[in-house]
Amino acid sequence: MNVAYVYPWDVVGDPSAPERLAALGVEAVALAAGYHSTRAATPHHPSHRVLDVPHSAFYLPVRPEAWGRLVPASPTWTAPDAYLRARDALKAAGLRVQAWTVLTHNSQLGAAHSEVVVRNAFGDPYPHALCPAHADVVEYCERMVREILTVGDPDGLILEACGPMGFGHQSMHEKTAGADWSSVHGDLLTLCFCTTCADRYPAGTRDRVRAAVDDPATASMAQALGPVTDEVQAVRVELSAALRRRLISTAREVAPTVPITLHANPDPWAASSFAALPEGEPGADVLVGNCWGDPSSDSARLTQLRDLCTPGQRVGAYVLALPPRPADPAALADLLRTYAKAGAAEFHLYHAGLASPRRLSALTEALRLSR
Repeated sequence: MNVAYVYPWDVVGDPSAPERLAALGVEAVALAAGYHSTRAATPHHPSHRVLDVPHSAFYLPVRPEAWGRLVPASPTWTAPDAYLRARDALKAAGLRVQAWTVLTHNSQLGAAHSEVVVRNAFGDPYPHALCPAHADVVEYCERMVREILTVGDPDGLILEACGPMGFGHQSMHEKTAGADWSSVHGDLLTLCFCTTCADRYPAGTRDRVRAAVDDPATASMAQALGPVTDEVQAVRVELSAALRRRLISTAREVAPTVPITLHANPDPWAASSFAALPEGEPGADVLVGNCWGDPSSDSARLTQLRDLCTPGQRVGAYVLALPPRPADPAALADLLRTYAKAGAAEFHLYHAGLASPRRLSALTEALRLSR
């Protein structure tokens, strides 16, 4: 099954959207049910070309009785039931609709509840990143899954940011590159030391992290953390695993037959939209790996996910169809074939609402050529 990702506003108000998406040659659409802030081009919409989405929002009706202390916001830039309207239009065109669900990435709630966000070893808060070590955050994610399955009635559930977000984030006008931090420094700045997380690490971990962040020679997490590396890694992995198990259990209780897709990364230090999954997850149906970078690195990641699969599980490749990828059918088809050889059984295509008509045409032809 191939899946095209879209926002509700790509469909609501555009009667031609469902047929345009069906013409891509995909079987399903990943429709955002809960999503973070963004500024989105809408090159196909009859009413607008750029949409500012100033805060995270839930695109189903927000029923007060369904939520706890953390309550998502409704959108003002599209209908409060935009997911339901878009779902019905897409299904009428013969497409399956999967609920694209962003969990711990929520600047709106993080700004309002700073006590439950990720904090680095220096105490700096990351308002975009809800920390799943907090019971309120886990409850919020669980309630979101329950509401989407109950009210949204999707054909599939896609879980993104199913674990802690971290240092990497494009916020406002990002001004962090000049610090010359390496990817290892970024991983260190991602480790959470909020009031709930801090005591889970071995004694002295915070001091080790702070020293390693300020040392330009830090080249690996093992070098930075020394004898506590394995213990710290185990804490990080369990943070994602515990949330994942809770949400899968909830989903199976509410909708036992609805397939579950995880945006996942086999790297145990991963903390982003693709959460750490170094030991696999037998409760999911599809494990999707990010394929926005170097094809060889992307392929290695897909192969690792394939090796983690249990019988019957599938691997998906989250394929970028936007710049810097070329709007070239042959080049895109080569990418798809490369990812298929690495283990991808389905392609998750980002993004059918943001892509120009020329890019959609190239993507359609690439899917045909890669079969």
